[in-house]
Amino acid sequence: MVSERRSALPNRQVPFSEEFKQFICKDWAPYDPELPTALPGAVAAASHRRRLSQRYPGQRLIVPAGGLKVRNNDCDFRFRPHSAFTWLTGLGTDREPDAVLVLEPAAGGHEATLYFHPRVPRTDPEFYADARYGEMWVGQRESLEEMSALGQLRCADIADLELEIQKMASQTPIHILREANPALADRLDKWRGRDDTGDAEFATTLSELRMVKDDFEIDQLRQACLATAAGFEAVVRELPNAVAYGRGERWVEGIFGLHARHQGNAVGYDTIAAAGDHANTLHWIRNDGELHEGELMLMDAGVELDSLFTADVTRTLPVSGTFTPAQRKVYDAVLEAQQAGIEAAGPGVPFRAVHDAAVAVVARHLEEWGLLPVSAEQALDPETGGQYRRWMVHGTSHHLGLDVHDCAQARRENYREGILQPGMVITVEPGIYLKSTDLLVPDELRGIGVRIEDDIVITDDGCAVLSDQLPRSADDVEAWMAGLLGR
Repeated sequence: MVSERRSALPNRQVPFSEEFKQFICKDWAPYDPELPTALPGAVAAASHRRRLSQRYPGQRLIVPAGGLKVRNNDCDFRFRPHSAFTWLTGLGTDREPDAVLVLEPAAGGHEATLYFHPRVPRTDPEFYADARYGEMWVGQRESLEEMSALGQLRCADIADLELEIQKMASQTPIHILREANPALADRLDKWRGRDDTGDAEFATTLSELRMVKDDFEIDQLRQACLATAAGFEAVVRELPNAVAYGRGERWVEGIFGLHARHQGNAVGYDTIAAAGDHANTLHWIRNDGELHEGELMLMDAGVELDSLFTADVTRTLPVSGTFTPAQRKVYDAVLEAQQAGIEAAGPGVPFRAVHDAAVAVVARHLEEWGLLPVSAEQALDPETGGQYRRWMVHGTSHHLGLDVHDCAQARRENYREGILQPGMVITVEPGIYLKSTDLLVPDELRGIGVRIEDDIVITDDGCAVLSDQLPRSADDVEAWMAGLLGR
């Protein structure tokens, strides 16, 4: 199966003369005969494949990387492989469009083969004329041997895949991760003569297998948090420019994005840089507002490493470097709620317990401030309450890993209603959002939005904060900012 290819300038590319075709292929240095070293995630990926293999004995499994998506005309969006594909191969960054991992039943488990589009000889027109795969257009691609060395697994040409799948489809059961390559999945349905309802279960299994992280994954998430902390520090240093130059939210987004691309692959999700009342819009990613002295800026951002593991951290910062009394009042309440959530996390604890601990603190403060129409206890009643959610709408935690909202296809009983286990990595991110238009909120608190978010790993006896490089208390935030701003 080979994806459709297109020239760099459809309908407008100047034809190549025979003389040029002869000339362009001559006098190039030979490719490096040394094979590359294995990717850092290759060993962990082999372990992940063994775990998947144990769930599907005697069945063929297909996990595509996904394909390039057209942004406009002849320009593609930057490629990112499906997270399940990365988890099973160790291939990160922009590897490998249109590739497909196949796990073939074998004695003792499965034999893995990575089908991809390998480098062609420089005598092939693809070398100079193909905008999607040509070396002159997208750089030097790996040979079969080089990719095998990188991933520590068998590799084959993607051109051979379609025939192989057709042969597979008429034999033992076969499952595919449909969402990664719907077109291939549809063709597979025709070859096997049915829609396979087991494909949905396969996607769920791939998601749930990633819920407990191994040592490699936890280390990658810790490194992502370190890189993210560096990005936050760079933003603080640039706050005076963000204020002075105008459209400061965009300046903040750009500075963090620079560090994300420099230290990793990209941002793990669109950065939220929300100043003033924008902080009360939970997913504010327009980032076109001004930064003003005396206001808060809520920044929710994470660096995605080359391995594609991402951090997810939020800090709410006083643009001037100092909290006002009203801002500190809200900030301290959110920090207390977050600390309660962190302390509630541990092995054998329901996932929901983290949220329950945090919102109990939020509701108590809302009652003390005279905002709730009922008591905090009544507001927390699961049947008749919920009034606190006017000012704390979202959940407190989600799983984190290769995706910022990791393991999203997991079953509810294993996620929202599940039990925390050592190796799970989750966020703890309560907030209080007091919109400027909310007439129930006292004037001095209107327009203040605060969220504090950290990434934690469940340990054998509790939890550990992976993102503890950044300060959390109001006093520590002010001291940290003063040091970075030279005040």
